[in-house]
Amino acid sequence: MGAVYEELPFSEFLHHPAATADRLEKVRALRLRRREAGDLALTRADQLERDAVVVDFTARLLAGMVRTEPLVAVRRVLGEALPWVAFLPDEDVDQLLAELTTVAQGAASLENLSPVAVLLTQWRHTAEVHADPVLLEHVGREPSGDFGPVPAPDAQP
Repeated sequence: MGAVYEELPFSEFLHHPAATADRLEKVRALRLRRREAGDLALTRADQLERDAVVVDFTARLLAGMVRTEPLVAVRRVLGEALPWVAFLPDEDVDQLLAELTTVAQGAASLENLSPVAVLLTQWRHTAEVHADPVLLEHVGREPSGDFGPVPAPDAQP
C-alpha cells in the first residue's frame, strides 16, 4: 500500500461504486468529498479492526506507563506528544494524565475515539488560556456585582 488515503468526489463513488471500492487495494482509505456536507471516509472493515487493535494497545500502554513509570518520565513523553502541555500547571498535567488514561481506555473499549479527541481539545484550550496572561487573569477573575434574579427552570411533566 502506498498512500494513506486518496480523495475523490462523492459522485464518483455513487457512479462507480465497485471501481471506487477497488481503489482500497492501494490505499488505506478514501476521502469522499461532498459539496454541501462534511466529507466521508471509506475504508475496509479489516483495516478498521486493525486500527482498533492499535488504539486499544496504545490506551493500555499509556495506562501502564502512568501506573508504573516515574511521573517525570511520563510528563516528558507527554510534552513531546502534546507540546502545549508546557503551559499547564503541574497539577493540571497530573489531572490531564489521569483523565486521558481513563478516557482512552474507555474509548478503546467502545471503539469510539471521539471522547479522546474532545478531551484533548478541552485541555488544549485550557493550555491556551494559561499561555496568555491577560486571558488567564480575565478568566480567573471573580465576577463582580449582582447579575439579577435567576429565572426558575421550566417544570417538567
